[in-house]
Amino acid sequence: MRRRLTSTLTATVSSPVEATLGVAVADGVDRQEERLVVTLDGSQVDVEEVLDPATGSRWHVLRDVGPGDLRVEYAATVADGGAAGPVTPLERIRGVRPSRYVDLDRLESVARAEVGAVVDEEDVLRVATWVNEHLSYVLGSSRVTDGASDTYLARRGVCRDYAHLTMALLRARGIPARLVACYAPGLSPMDFHAVVEAAVDDRWVVLDPTRLAPRSSLVRISTGTDAAETSFLTVHTGGLSFGGLTVTAVVEGEDLPTDDHVSTVSVG
Repeated sequence: MRRRLTSTLTATVSSPVEATLGVAVADGVDRQEERLVVTLDGSQVDVEEVLDPATGSRWHVLRDVGPGDLRVEYAATVADGGAAGPVTPLERIRGVRPSRYVDLDRLESVARAEVGAVVDEEDVLRVATWVNEHLSYVLGSSRVTDGASDTYLARRGVCRDYAHLTMALLRARGIPARLVACYAPGLSPMDFHAVVEAAVDDRWVVLDPTRLAPRSSLVRISTGTDAAETSFLTVHTGGLSFGGLTVTAVVEGEDLPTDDHVSTVSVG
């Protein structure tokens, strides 16, 4: 399935920044065409690509850039979504621990009461269905500091909140789970998207508790324990005011696939 992807980010830099971008598709995705251009006041800026060999995430680092008007333009045409490798022993350990936004220690009793035992792929899919049925998707309803327990209490959020709560419930029942940031053809409103990969036997199964995009069309950008490890923009030093973000992701030459969200699907 051929997909055409673009993203454009704008910002105003008030003092020289060091920042990391997470907008390029992951290593291992079949990239037929790709272009990343970063400019400051119209002049091109050098970026350093840093590869995470464990996940295939490709980060692009800006160093001592600014002040001025920053613009990031990414475009790619890809033939697949970036398949996950087998579940490793290390990922089984990391995947069941609490993390920055997955405060599963606060939700263990909730997981026992609401989702019960989780032992196979049918149970894993059932957890995502539970989250879908108990949350409302409301743009702007959550804070960047909200974790899974905040989302559970608020009963609303956006894709990252749905993902964090799903991961917390899975991890609390002993199922390794991680977050995937991705391009998502069919997503509405269009943006970067966050979904969950859960370990079933030795493979990763993708869950989208929002049910806003077909899982078979997803294209992997980055993979991590939660949103803290998969952000599309992280400012380390300096002053930066975010301007705006535009994302497009479309399937070329064929109809967008359908998804019942109750069958087993893997990214890629």
